[in-house]
Amino acid sequence: MSITITDIISIIRKIIDVSLVWLVFYFILKNIKNNVKLSLIFKGVAFIIVLKIISDFLNLTTIKVLLEYIIQWGFLALIIIFQPEIRNILEQLGRSQLLGRHKILTVDEREHLVYEIIQAMDYLRKNRIGALIVIERDISLGNYIDKAKKLYADLSSELLISIFYEGNPLHDGGVIIQGNRISCAGAVFPTSSSSKINKRLGTRHRAALGISEESDAISLVVSEETGRLSVAVKGELFYNLSIDDVRIMLIDELRPKKDIDFEEEEIDEEEIYEEDN
Repeated sequence: MSITITDIISIIRKIIDVSLVWLVFYFILKNIKNNVKLSLIFKGVAFIIVLKIISDFLNLTTIKVLLEYIIQWGFLALIIIFQPEIRNILEQLGRSQLLGRHKILTVDEREHLVYEIIQAMDYLRKNRIGALIVIERDISLGNYIDKAKKLYADLSSELLISIFYEGNPLHDGGVIIQGNRISCAGAVFPTSSSSKINKRLGTRHRAALGISEESDAISLVVSEETGRLSVAVKGELFYNLSIDDVRIMLIDELRPKKDIDFEEEEIDEEEIYEEDN
């Protein structure tokens, strides 16, 4: 049986077709994971589907009829009710980067990045100067940078402190860091409507949590009233942290996954060696 060129082209076409479908699913699931609201919607839809399968298997007539109506009209309702969230995931697909700038930093550059940010936050908290610092990761924050005051300056603690100094017209907004450079200042972020956040916390904390819900960015906050430090990441706000807590979180979150996996493998090998001996 001979294989013709037409057969080869057909096989290649099928491989490309399947690869593109998996690529689309990968980006959708990745962005759902990074968006708290969308992940909740996804869990709700999955729960309804599982419940429908169980009702069909056990022949639960009433619940089966109700679920059929929900499935029939539910997706239309989801599109209408959650239109902003659906639009966000489509925007995130367009803003996703194959390689975040933080991943191409060397170990020394990452250490310098963390050192300068921690130095600035330590000064700001001691002097009760409010600040919001956002570090971009895989999902691009270009649309927020476009609307802010562009700087594209080398990162330094002195520059961060001067930006958030009360006399600076940009001190009310946020700073966005890409890689090891300050891309902009005075950025405005969406505020979170989460009921879990303490009502006493102000706009900075809600903006920090809001951008962490819509992207995989790391948000750092210095409270102007109390000088307390907070970190928002993956849709969760960690409040009233020590300066060492913030340093450790930054190091862990900015470390590329391959470095973490490599360290875990080293630990496993050490444990195996100790057990053998």
